[in-house]
Amino acid sequence: MTQNNPKKKNRFKPGPFEYHEEIEVEISSLTNMGQGIARTDKNWVILVPFCVPGEKVVARIYSNQKNYSEADLLKVISPSPERVHPECKIFGSCGGCQYQHIKYPEQLRWKKIQVEELLLHMAGITCKVDEVTQSPQQYSYRTKLTPHFNKPKDGVIGSIGFQQPGRRSLVDVEVCPIAHQTINDNLKNIRKEVTENSNTYKRGSTLLIRVDSNGQIHTKPDSIAVEKVGPMEFHFPAGSFFQNNASILEDFTNYVKSEAKSSGQKHLVDAYCGAGLFSLTSASEFKSVIGIEVSVHSIKWAKFNAKINQISNASFLAGKVEDLFKGVDVTGDETTIVIDPPRKGCSKDFLDQLFAFSPDTVIYVSCNPATQMRDLKLFLKSGFQLKRVMPFDLFPQTKHLECVMTLSRNNH
Repeated sequence: MTQNNPKKKNRFKPGPFEYHEEIEVEISSLTNMGQGIARTDKNWVILVPFCVPGEKVVARIYSNQKNYSEADLLKVISPSPERVHPECKIFGSCGGCQYQHIKYPEQLRWKKIQVEELLLHMAGITCKVDEVTQSPQQYSYRTKLTPHFNKPKDGVIGSIGFQQPGRRSLVDVEVCPIAHQTINDNLKNIRKEVTENSNTYKRGSTLLIRVDSNGQIHTKPDSIAVEKVGPMEFHFPAGSFFQNNASILEDFTNYVKSEAKSSGQKHLVDAYCGAGLFSLTSASEFKSVIGIEVSVHSIKWAKFNAKINQISNASFLAGKVEDLFKGVDVTGDETTIVIDPPRKGCSKDFLDQLFAFSPDTVIYVSCNPATQMRDLKLFLKSGFQLKRVMPFDLFPQTKHLECVMTLSRNNH
């Protein structure tokens, strides 16, 4: 679990600790990035990965920041009863997972605490957070994997895998326990094909490996994947965004649908609709559903998915970024909006348009609770109230989390 990087010594900032000083600390909490938090007698924070709160550990300092230090975990002196043996043999040297050493119910407990802390410290509010909805599968759930490799040296490709924690160097990944079994079954041959054709790569690259619900493997971005969500079927290009834990998608979309329906509004607008996941799974509860998306290509697939699922009350618009709601022919006071923006959250320009449209209710789905909290402050300032917070664990064994917030202008 220890990473030695001689270059770091040259950039080491003087501080409360020397470079590679070893200290004994007790872990009290976890950050939302998955690191253990320890404090010295003088209340100086030390971040140590791969720990469980309550453990006493030996850590080795490698960085002093303005108000905290970072350290590698050297040894666990008193293990927590919540600690388990990781399923992955390279856990700790691969940056893909942060929590394989923690029992699953405890992972969920800490993810809920982290959402509560973000609400308090970033948005300045105390709000009840629902218990995290667990993933039916805790391993073998990822339907998409994107290993990387660097520019070949002397015609030879080195490690094919993921970045090491806190470093740019790659760790070689021959098998990934959180990836779907079909991906692992094909990974060996895909890696072999890449290394045997190293002369075709002039620079590093990222591989795309996606498995769909038909068991089909896709390695080309424009290859069309099919995913079943409950009774519905979605077609989309394998390289485009689509949630990659199929085991939880029916629960996830059903929850968004029930929260959207509970507003009692006639219309639903899905403002980052992609291939139509939320708009089409919710369509049965509304008079009309309108999906908006800046990508014309995604709109094409959303329309196709509406057609094959025989949904007649859904329409889709390729909106312009500066005027997204222009083609929406329903009024905000009769409308619920679902938004599922990228990790960076919503742009101010988008939120200004949304607030001007003035919907009754907004269901905000986010894969990054930190940017969601930043946006939440603007919703509250604009007159919305936070009604409900429901986290979903789409990414077991990792620090990542989906969070669904229900925001309303009215007190229903």
